[in-house]
Amino acid sequence: MKNVPVLATGSAPAASGKPKESRRWLKPRVPKEQLFRLAPAPRPRTRLGAFGLPDRIRDVIRAWWAWLIAALVLEMLGWRLTGWIAGAMTFVLYHSSTDSHPAVYALEPDFDTASDEFRSTIAGATGMPLVPGNRVEIYNNGDEFYPAMLDAIESARLSITMEQYIFWDGQVGRRFAEAFAEKAREGIPVKLLVDAIGSATLGHEIFQILAAGGCQLAWFRPIHWYTLHRANQRDHRKSLIVDGAVAFTGGAGLGDHWLGSAENETEWRDIQVRVEGPAVAAQQAGFAQNWLLTTGEIIGGHEYFVDAPAAGSVPIQTILSSPSSGAGAAGTMYLIAIQCARRYLYIANPYFIPDPRVIDMLARACRRGVNVKLMLAGRHNDTWWARQNSVRLYGALLDAGVELYEYQPSMLHQKTMIVDGAWATIGTTNFDNRSFALSEETNVCFHEAALVEQLRQIFSADLARCERVELATWKKRGLYQQSKEILASLIENQV
Repeated sequence: MKNVPVLATGSAPAASGKPKESRRWLKPRVPKEQLFRLAPAPRPRTRLGAFGLPDRIRDVIRAWWAWLIAALVLEMLGWRLTGWIAGAMTFVLYHSSTDSHPAVYALEPDFDTASDEFRSTIAGATGMPLVPGNRVEIYNNGDEFYPAMLDAIESARLSITMEQYIFWDGQVGRRFAEAFAEKAREGIPVKLLVDAIGSATLGHEIFQILAAGGCQLAWFRPIHWYTLHRANQRDHRKSLIVDGAVAFTGGAGLGDHWLGSAENETEWRDIQVRVEGPAVAAQQAGFAQNWLLTTGEIIGGHEYFVDAPAAGSVPIQTILSSPSSGAGAAGTMYLIAIQCARRYLYIANPYFIPDPRVIDMLARACRRGVNVKLMLAGRHNDTWWARQNSVRLYGALLDAGVELYEYQPSMLHQKTMIVDGAWATIGTTNFDNRSFALSEETNVCFHEAALVEQLRQIFSADLARCERVELATWKKRGLYQQSKEILASLIENQV
């Protein structure tokens, strides 16, 4: 029978131009030239981010199969101890490695963030709809957002749920534990889902307060030998939901270093957002899914899911990102917004480790006249590895025309992005591979000129407390600093 060409189906081509899945079963039936390409061929597309030799070398060093080959060779040579070490590295890398964000082609949109096309594109690409009728409030630092969160807990009448990466022992942790316990004693269901790594220092005292009050606490993905395949995937969300109608999210967990107003290095700079209205259902859904995953319990009923009436006029899009979906929705949201910027793009993020594709997107934005400002954590940074990886990439960003600023008074921990005065997002997502591909994340996005302007003013006020990074100064850093950056780059996809 004569072979008949067919349209290729399934996933889009991988970076190599060939899909990952096998087409062997098609070979007897389909001409060879049709096996690994779309038919008809798509129009030429612009590839983003050329990976250089250093990137390729790092990829091999981080590849589990390279360590497996080394382990087998060492074993054959009789170097048993080093062979076992290489075997252990094989095991660790096999269970912890992940691909970077998969976007490799430029979007090249003919619409901007103020358009209906942008809204529908974000909604379609992430699977998260835009929900009208909400009220939004933005809070700066712990002295503002912790009292607001405690007031919401005190006002609870139906339920309290929390999905939290950081719940630490200390003044803040104990105060929230007491507030949760008090509501549980009133008969209100209180369900707390905390990450087993991020909240490992919860402490006996807080656990006793919660248990005595009747709160339910579950640990997201505790580490066991039989769960190592998922141990690297963490719950980085920070959601507090009250009565299914009010929700908080943002960069801050429950820890004492968020207290204050970011006046010194002991007081972290952060932002939380309060949402009231129908859009809260999305954050509750995110909690419900991970609660089910962790405990096997389905939550339901009017205590958790209410038909919340309109509380304002703000349309909200809640981005729920999860590694189980493959391409993280939060990363997709960021990349679409960057490519749709036309006038300005302001990003505040503590851990900014873009891959070459994202750097290419930012460079393209600069070339089309977009004013790109990045506000990053400076010398006050809680993660040495993230700090070194960020500094390593400063040169490429500055060469592209990006303005770089480092926050000086304390640790900058907020995660915000503002585009063209038309759209903004606040959430938990860092600008790195861990948030894009390994963690559960939540971001709230809104199209509301007054709110976007408020966030822009906050960004400008923070910018006045920053020091601008100059390319000439960056180039003068010493060999010791460069060696630290090279070392840190070996695990850039894990920080």
